[in-house]
Amino acid sequence: MKKHSARVAPLPSYSVSELNSPVSDGASRSSVIQCKPGGNCPSRHRGMTRQLSPLSVAEDSAAPILELQNRSPSGICRHSRVERQSRSGEEGTQAHTESSSQEAEGQTRCQSCTSTFLKLIWRFLIILSVSSSWVGTTQFVKITYETFDCPFFMTWFSTNWNIMVFPIYYSGHLATAQEKQSPIKKFRECSRIFGEDGLTLKLFLKRTAPFSILWTLTNYLYLLALKKLTATDVSALFCCNKAFVFLLSWIVLKDRFMGARIVAAIMAITGIVMMAYADGFQGDSIIGVAYAVGSASTSALYKVLFKMFLGSANFGEAAHFVSTLGFFNLIFISVTPIILYFTKVEYWSPFSAVPWGYLCGVAGLWLAFNILVNVGVVLTYPILISIGTVLSVPGNAAVDLLKHKMIFSVVRLGATIIICIGFLLMLLPEEWDEITLRFINSLKEKKSEDHADDITDSSVHTRSRSRANGTVSIPLA
Repeated sequence: MKKHSARVAPLPSYSVSELNSPVSDGASRSSVIQCKPGGNCPSRHRGMTRQLSPLSVAEDSAAPILELQNRSPSGICRHSRVERQSRSGEEGTQAHTESSSQEAEGQTRCQSCTSTFLKLIWRFLIILSVSSSWVGTTQFVKITYETFDCPFFMTWFSTNWNIMVFPIYYSGHLATAQEKQSPIKKFRECSRIFGEDGLTLKLFLKRTAPFSILWTLTNYLYLLALKKLTATDVSALFCCNKAFVFLLSWIVLKDRFMGARIVAAIMAITGIVMMAYADGFQGDSIIGVAYAVGSASTSALYKVLFKMFLGSANFGEAAHFVSTLGFFNLIFISVTPIILYFTKVEYWSPFSAVPWGYLCGVAGLWLAFNILVNVGVVLTYPILISIGTVLSVPGNAAVDLLKHKMIFSVVRLGATIIICIGFLLMLLPEEWDEITLRFINSLKEKKSEDHADDITDSSVHTRSRSRANGTVSIPLA
C-alpha cells in the first residue's frame, strides 16, 4: 500500500489519502477525502467525489475513516450531532415513559384507595343496618305491648313473613345474574341443602319440624322477656347465645378448646347472675332474665344443630330453608294461636282492635334482620354481622334513655358491659394467639433493624466528622 504525504494548498487545505483495496478483477481504488483538524470539508466542491468500493455495506459502514465524510462545511461532524439528537430523543422518550408510568401508578393507587373506601362504606352500612333493624324490632315490640299483649301471636305472625325470603332472593337473582334460571330450577338447586334428592315430604317433616320449633321458642321467649325487662337488658342477655354456641360446639361437635372463649363464657354467666341480682333475685326481674337466657339457649341449640345436620349453606340455600320454616309455621303452627285465643290465654275482643300497623312493622323489621344476616354473611365477613348484633345493646340503651327516660343502676350497667366484652372475646379467631405472637415478633425484628440502622448511621456520621477534622483512622496491618 502506497502512502502519499499530505500537500498543503494555499486555499482550503486538504489531506488526501489513497487506500489500495485488495479486490481483484480490476476493481478501482477508493479515494477517501479526510479533513484536517480545523479545516473545511470539501463537500461543497463538486469535483471532489467518493468512489464506493464493492465491499459489503456492513464492512463499509464499520470503517472508522468513513465517519469523516459526515462532517459539515464548518468542520463539525454531522454524525456526532445526529448521535446527540438520538441520545436526547432517547432521554426524552425515557423521561416520557417514566412520567407515564408514574401517572399510571398514581391512577392505580387512586383506584385502590377508592375501592378500599367503598368497601369500608359498604361494611359500615351492613353493620348499621343489622344493628338498626334489630333495635327497631325490639322497640316496636315494646310499643305493641302497650295495646296488644299477645306475644305468641306476634311470633307466629312474624314467622309467616319468612315465606317471602326465597322470592326476594330469586328477584335479586333475576336482577343480577347473567344466566337466569327458572324459578323451579332455582328452587330445586337450592333444595340440595336437605340432601341430594332435594326436598321430599319425609325430609320436610324430619328436618324442618325441630328447627321450626326452636325458631318459634327463641322468638317467643325473647318477646316474653321484653314484657319483664327493658330492651337494653334483653338485648344484652341475648348476646350470651354466642357463649352458649361455643360451649355446645365444644361438647357436642368437639370443636377446638380456646381459653379466651372459656373466659368469655364465664363473663357471660357472670353478667347473667349480676342482671338477676339487680333486683334481689325476685319479682319480674328474675323471670325476665330466665326468659332471655332461655331464648339465647334455644338460639344456640338451633345454630349447633344446623351445623351438625345441614352443615354450611350459601345464600340461596339459606333463603330456601328460611322460607321452608315460614311455610311449615303457616301449616302446622297455626293451630297454636287459635287454641290460645279460645282458651283466653291470648284473647282480644274486637278483631278491629288488633294493631296491624305495629304488627306489620315488627314482622317487616324482623324479616329485614333475617335477610341482612344471610346476605351479610355471604357478601362480607360474619364477624361484621356479630358486631352489628352487639351494637344493638348501646342502640337500645340510647332509645331507652332518651325516649323512655330509663335510669340504669350500676349493677345492670356493669352486667351489660361484662356481657358485651365477653361477646367481643368470642369473636377472636381460633389462631389469635399465633397471630399475636407473630405480630409481636415482627415488631421486635423491626425494632432491632431500626436500632442497627441507627447505629450504622451514627458510625458513618462519626467517621465523616473525623475526616472533616483531619483525623483519619489507619487500620492495623
